[in-house]
Amino acid sequence: MTIQRNELLNKLIAAKGNDFVKILTGLRRCGKSFLLFHLFKQHLLDAGIPENHIIEIDLESRAYQNLRTPNALGAYIDSRLIHDGIHNYVLIDEIQLCQREWNQAIDPARIHPDERDWGYITFYSILSQLRTMPDADVYVTGSNSRLIETDVSTEFRGRGQIIRVTPLSFSEFSQLAQRDANPFLTLNDYFTFGGLPECALMPTAAEKEAYLKGLFKAIYLRDIIERYKIQNPILLEHVVNFALSTIACPTNPNKLANAIKTETGLTATQPTVAKYLSALEESFVLAHAQRFDIRGRHYLDYPMKYYAVDTGLRNAAINFRQNEETHLMENVIFNELVRRGYSVDVGVIELDKRRDGRHTTPKYEIDFVVNRGSSRIYIQSAYMIPDAEKRAQETFSLRHTGDSFKKLVITNNPIQPRQYDDNGIFFMGLWDFLTNPKALEAF
Repeated sequence: MTIQRNELLNKLIAAKGNDFVKILTGLRRCGKSFLLFHLFKQHLLDAGIPENHIIEIDLESRAYQNLRTPNALGAYIDSRLIHDGIHNYVLIDEIQLCQREWNQAIDPARIHPDERDWGYITFYSILSQLRTMPDADVYVTGSNSRLIETDVSTEFRGRGQIIRVTPLSFSEFSQLAQRDANPFLTLNDYFTFGGLPECALMPTAAEKEAYLKGLFKAIYLRDIIERYKIQNPILLEHVVNFALSTIACPTNPNKLANAIKTETGLTATQPTVAKYLSALEESFVLAHAQRFDIRGRHYLDYPMKYYAVDTGLRNAAINFRQNEETHLMENVIFNELVRRGYSVDVGVIELDKRRDGRHTTPKYEIDFVVNRGSSRIYIQSAYMIPDAEKRAQETFSLRHTGDSFKKLVITNNPIQPRQYDDNGIFFMGLWDFLTNPKALEAF
């Protein structure tokens, strides 16, 4: 069965011929290659592009290992380009595998060691050259944000377009379910096994679990160890374990370092844990949300919240032993908000209180402060609201923001009606939110 990624495909189609290098980034195995080499290629063929004008290079494949240097890659592409008035489409998978090489026209002895970086030829040079050709349109995929995304503005001088590819959204995932499937079971399957396309197509839970466990150890951990030259892989595994065990909970590198030292006896310094967390984020395994003081209107450095980019990988990494629905639901909502292009923070409200003659400033949390342009929405994730007491608890912080921005509570009740309460807070079901891309514009 082919999973149609129409939203992502339409972004690629809209970007055709725009004089930018199109850069697809995201978690490994989330569908970047399939999107580019199958769905987008089929669109090109259907649009009448001759197949010999589509140049496909999979740098992860052994067949293309000899192209993992810029000069070899550039020479190969030049040999494949056809200059007959029809556009050539250059599709390169896992571009970060193309390693830089020294420019042989430069004598390294005449360059100070601190300035030698500019003496290397990189894949950016090749892609920038291709971009200037009137009959070449370039698309690449990459699985490392530091190597790809952070260099786009400088290396491509603003002529690179990033298209973030994520695991399947729940809307895409739910299309694989049977029409009469129980909504709770479908959501639980998504919470548990996530949205990696190959996993979603597997028929049994046992196959999915085995696939995810093997993938995390064989691909993600190995990749990070090799790419970042990790000297203590055992410590890395503990950082992964602790970070993924505490998704949706406020934490920081120092707190994680102390927890690891207490529970395992391993020496874990704050800088090392911070470095490992950064590597996990750059590899798209983790994402973080900063805490924002709503009334003070400033960001708080620590603690922050971490979320798994795919809940299935998260569960596999910790051996499926902590499937707490409340945190997984919050994680899924976070991923969906990011997927829809919102800037997402965690809200903090300090309230002045006096009790027993003492002045205190307790902090209350709003799960998400969601921004896009000048608009803002406060969102609370509430797994279940069985009674009035729980409702009052879940809405307390929303009722004390001191402003008039929209406020939303998302519950896991599959028959939750869309409705406002007496305080102007809107309620919506999780299924409704996840399957309606315009959900936040509907109230």
